[in-house]
Amino acid sequence: MRCAPMSDPSSSSVQRPWLTVVGLGEDGLAGLGDEAKRAIAAAATVFGGERHLALAAPLIAGRAVRWPAPFDAAVQAVVDVRGVPTVVLASGDPFFFGVGVTLSRRIAVAEMRVLPAPSSFSLAAARLGWALQDVTTVSLHGRPLDLIRPHLQPGARLLALTSDGEGPAALAALLTANGFGQSILTVLEALGGPEERVTSGLADSFALTGVHALNLCAIAVVADTDARVLPRAAGLDDGLFEHDGQITKSEIRAVTLSALQPRRGELLWDIGAGSGSIGIEWMLADTANRAIAIEQHGERADRIRRNATAFGVPGLVLAEGMAPAALAGLPAPDAIFIGGGGSEAGVFDAAVAALKPGGRLVANGVTLEMEAVLLAAHQRLGGSLIRIDIARASPVGGMTGWRPAMPVTQWRWVKPS
Repeated sequence: MRCAPMSDPSSSSVQRPWLTVVGLGEDGLAGLGDEAKRAIAAAATVFGGERHLALAAPLIAGRAVRWPAPFDAAVQAVVDVRGVPTVVLASGDPFFFGVGVTLSRRIAVAEMRVLPAPSSFSLAAARLGWALQDVTTVSLHGRPLDLIRPHLQPGARLLALTSDGEGPAALAALLTANGFGQSILTVLEALGGPEERVTSGLADSFALTGVHALNLCAIAVVADTDARVLPRAAGLDDGLFEHDGQITKSEIRAVTLSALQPRRGELLWDIGAGSGSIGIEWMLADTANRAIAIEQHGERADRIRRNATAFGVPGLVLAEGMAPAALAGLPAPDAIFIGGGGSEAGVFDAAVAALKPGGRLVANGVTLEMEAVLLAAHQRLGGSLIRIDIARASPVGGMTGWRPAMPVTQWRWVKPS
């Protein structure tokens, strides 16, 4: 069976390889094959960072162009020479957290030749003797360190690319502050080059200085008894969240996340977000998931930001304001949760209208007013209604009895395609 060619993202008629993306290691030209060397020597233009251009300088006969800033302008500069033999120098594997991914959004793969070198992750695994398929790889280069938090699981092995020489110390501090100070932190610097250095120690006694800007951290995770480990199941303990009581309780949250059915890469609107717990757990379900928390109270909005950081999902977007006005202009969601303010005029209709065809809407109600809204929605649109009753054991005098929580009415609906 033959596969049809994929569409050209550049919408250009050029379909011959004119761009060669060359992965370069710290060993410079010594690590390149003959094909890569010929491409560099024959290129009319060679793009790269200052370090890469210096490493390849003996072979460059054409124009050497250092990446301009911002990087969007850099990609456009490459597109502008379309059709002319061109080389882009990249670090290691250009399609593993690399420039190749960015270029492919504007230039068809049919117009490229890609000659990768071993990635820093591959080199690190080789130095440590770690099976790369069993390791979690995370890029923290130009991104918040907090992204590491969900991956801090006892016994896990992590490889994290940092931004600069200060990154390992900051990572050690984060590990220590969250109860992972006994984790073995290995700093691998300038892998593959003459300045390579590999240093291991406990995170809570990190004292390495003069760290090379090009470094990667390996973490063999060890959790203290009080470590902040984020379980992988829905319905995280309420105590992990900062909240003022306005939080979807853990048992109800687990049922709600099950009803929302998170799928990779989808966008959730959490209307009346409170502590942000639903949006946070939605994002924890998959690293590609996105969420927008809509919250009108400034103090709660600040609390949502802190919770997002503490749970390692700093990409949670906050839309401050009252629905439905605050919903205007937001990107269309794949799923919506209404946990607060759903009985306000216009909120429900605006949510239904904004939801993508085939999207899921889940709304919880504990008041009679919200329950009336859900009953009306069920009569008008269909879907399903369930009632959730939770009771918790608590002291009754010298004995123990059941203390019921407020029952929750939940409406679930899938918008017709």
